[in-house]
Amino acid sequence: MTAPERAGVQALDDPVWGSLTGAHAELAEVVGVDGGRAGRYQTDVAPFGAVEDPADAAGWDALAELLAGHATCVLVEPADLPPGWDVVTVIPGVQMDGTGLEPAPDPAAIALTDADVPEMLDLVERTRPGPYRPRTIRMGGYLGIRHDGELIAMAGRRLHPPGWVEISAVCTDPRHRARGLGTRLVRAVAAGIREGGEVPFLHASTDNTGAIRLYEALGFTVRRTLSFTIVRRRASPASRPR
Repeated sequence: MTAPERAGVQALDDPVWGSLTGAHAELAEVVGVDGGRAGRYQTDVAPFGAVEDPADAAGWDALAELLAGHATCVLVEPADLPPGWDVVTVIPGVQMDGTGLEPAPDPAAIALTDADVPEMLDLVERTRPGPYRPRTIRMGGYLGIRHDGELIAMAGRRLHPPGWVEISAVCTDPRHRARGLGTRLVRAVAAGIREGGEVPFLHASTDNTGAIRLYEALGFTVRRTLSFTIVRRRASPASRPR
């Protein structure tokens, strides 16, 4: 039996909920309202939230209670939102299965620690690989490559549904691109995932065609398209300031 068969590819259908209620439970807030459940990451960890059953209105009520008027990112199509929710932003994306990726440890890739977070945040600010927050590092660990002491590239683990680990925040300082550092880090992160008996996957925005082509060349395949939908519960008329 192959690794994906053991893991169950259906775990990727809702990787946020699987992570919040599984490997990342200690980083999550999960509540129930009238039998419906919802969860989100602690705000300094990640911007993602999820409902246990998107067809259950009570689950969306639970998410609204958690958010208390703030926004979150859910992996649903905008048309599937229940009444009373506003769409803030929609980012079309793809989910990619890394079953075919060839992992390879890299001796130059070092494990980053909490002490490296300020540099990591600075690198993210300059390269914009996607959301990264002060405690994102707790989601699974990150590897980095330094040049003359400066952090110039990094990649790590983010969502962690059963049997799968997302590779995320793959970024390289613009001054050091076209040297294959991102490829090396993706393979190195994948090596650690595979050592744990799990399978790598990742997400990319559909307009990032260069990255998608690179990931496909490394052995990733597009599993599905999806929407990163940032939503907020609409204030009821009674709660709006007069």
